[in-house]
Amino acid sequence: MPRIRKGRLALLAAGIPAAGLAGLTWVRYRREIRQQRKRVAEGSQVARTRCGPIEYAVAGSGPPVLLSHGAGGGYDQGLSLGASLAARGFQVIAMSRFGYLRTPLPLDSSPEAQADAHACLLDALGIGRVAVMGASAGAPSAMQFALRHPGRSSALVLLVPAAYAPRAGGAPSVKTPPGAQFLFETALRSDFLFWAAIRLARPFVMRGILATPPEVVKNADAAEQARVADLLEQILPVTARRDGLINDAIIIPALQRYDLERIAVPTLAISTEDDLFGTYDGARYTAEQVPGARFRGFPTGGHLCAGHNEEIGAEIAAFVNESRPKEGPAGGPS
Repeated sequence: MPRIRKGRLALLAAGIPAAGLAGLTWVRYRREIRQQRKRVAEGSQVARTRCGPIEYAVAGSGPPVLLSHGAGGGYDQGLSLGASLAARGFQVIAMSRFGYLRTPLPLDSSPEAQADAHACLLDALGIGRVAVMGASAGAPSAMQFALRHPGRSSALVLLVPAAYAPRAGGAPSVKTPPGAQFLFETALRSDFLFWAAIRLARPFVMRGILATPPEVVKNADAAEQARVADLLEQILPVTARRDGLINDAIIIPALQRYDLERIAVPTLAISTEDDLFGTYDGARYTAEQVPGARFRGFPTGGHLCAGHNEEIGAEIAAFVNESRPKEGPAGGPS
């Protein structure tokens, strides 16, 4: 047999397994992305409010807590972040912020407008006063809610918040981890690319998107590792969150200082020193400026507070409980 023909046969033999593997990968992706799309479509409702349609879901029963999720999230991330509160006797109301899942992106998508939309959702649900919890990129609208609707806020919790911090040379308050911009321009544009990235380059994605050192997660217990893995998977389908991600990418680098001295509700700010977004500085600064606020910092844990989930959940629950009005009505619209 001529040598050139043998070479072609060898290439063909090598290509058959590669093509088969690619086919199996695509089949697996299609199956799993269908499951993710089904999950987000069936787990929520859409409220028709005076601010427009707002997607939300409710978990638990008891005193209400409104949860404003972070970048790459939606109501589903909110439910995950609020799971410990729901388990401790609170009603968690998790909405999808502007541009995420089934909540459209309006012309005015500022944190102030988002805060007013939070109030609109509460109106539609017939709820007067709540504790509001803002996580990561959900913190600006949570702070604005406390400022713009003080009569409807019983407490403010800021978890690894995207918040103003004075930095040398006027540098952005929130830092950009290595690889974040590359992932934003590639994997976060495509469901398939993101699905593949979290399977083939998980540590890179964990550092660039979740701003958490991979070794912190590796050293955490099995329950925490599973929680982090779930949060990564929940970003899918990423294309249904793209408008919200772009909006957050515009707002967060341009954060300005709010009138923190006017926040008149009990406030708790929590962060970790090794959060690669640098939220530790903003959380501490906010707690120093808000009258009577508390700050809780951890040396490690990254943006996901890996290794501290139960402790943080218990602390937030206790804080919200002690901040509840002791008597009188729950409060009405501001």
